[in-house]
Amino acid sequence: MAAAVLQSLIPHTPKPAKAASNALPRPVPLSLPRIPSPVIMTHAPTLQPKFLPHRDELGVVAVGYSGGQRKSGVDAAPMALIEAGLLDQLKDDLEFNISFDGQVHNYSHVIPKQDADHRNMKSPRSSSAVNKELSQQVYEHASKGRFVLTLGGDHSIAIGSISGTAKATRERLGREIAVIWVDAHADINTPETSDSGNIHGMPVAFLTGLAKEDRDDIFGWIQDEHRINTKKLVYIGLRDIDKGEKKILRDNGIKAFSMHDIDRYGIGKVVDMALGWIGSDTPIHLSFDIDSLDPQWAPSTGTPVRGGLTLREGDFIAECVAETGSLIALDLVEVNPSLEVQGASETIRAGCSIVRCALGDTLL
Repeated sequence: MAAAVLQSLIPHTPKPAKAASNALPRPVPLSLPRIPSPVIMTHAPTLQPKFLPHRDELGVVAVGYSGGQRKSGVDAAPMALIEAGLLDQLKDDLEFNISFDGQVHNYSHVIPKQDADHRNMKSPRSSSAVNKELSQQVYEHASKGRFVLTLGGDHSIAIGSISGTAKATRERLGREIAVIWVDAHADINTPETSDSGNIHGMPVAFLTGLAKEDRDDIFGWIQDEHRINTKKLVYIGLRDIDKGEKKILRDNGIKAFSMHDIDRYGIGKVVDMALGWIGSDTPIHLSFDIDSLDPQWAPSTGTPVRGGLTLREGDFIAECVAETGSLIALDLVEVNPSLEVQGASETIRAGCSIVRCALGDTLL
């Protein structure tokens, strides 16, 4: 079924997609039901984007990479989301023209056989090589003016997705991007402040330049054109922040809304404040970790933390960012279908809902 689903989504190709060394092998069937759209769309969204030439051009990159952390299974998420009907819904209900190569990439051709720890980082060369490849893939879509959807994978892949968006936007529009990071965790540890050494807890540090490395094979390829400004970075949903990360956030004046803020002000006010901080004249990349949702709504993820967003609050964030007309790229990460047999379908359903809302689906 997986191969048939992927093949049906490859545009204008008369022959099956060829096998590739970096294509992810078919995962063990998850017996997940196909997830219907919650609303029957009579027409596609009509909002014209501010920073994209066309509303309906969508580039998709499926990233089956789990090396930024220690739990296997997150690499199966892109296939699970696709088999649940996500891309079909975007094509049929929201009328996107989808550019997708039909592969879930695990980048095995660039992953070294030996990958010793470096500066406390686990699998640093693998994570660097994967993100360098992904950055170029995202760049190729974004430079053509497409909205880019990246399906992960663990959150370390945001190094590749956001750096690719940032570079393309600087070249195409002469602008910096803003990043809205929706997550239970800040993911802004440097290699030295991280307790675990897992790179999925460090992507924001590398993207902002708070962490740097000279070696090209360990993120030295990240240059100023790939980086983001800490003044254009906003967090929503934080509730599990390391001591070193708290200091980094304070010292750099990074705008962050925790669950405490959401409890105090409500999600509507928090989103308004987040968007007000960014301003209306900046392209936005939304990086959404499914563990920002409470485990009640998304149990099948590697680092669940109680006391999180409801699914409706997550959808609301995505809807509001979409309504700005400034959204140019979206990551959905950390769905792990292998961790919760009963909760996998609910977590995938939640992920599909977030993506649809960010791409213009509405309740009415």
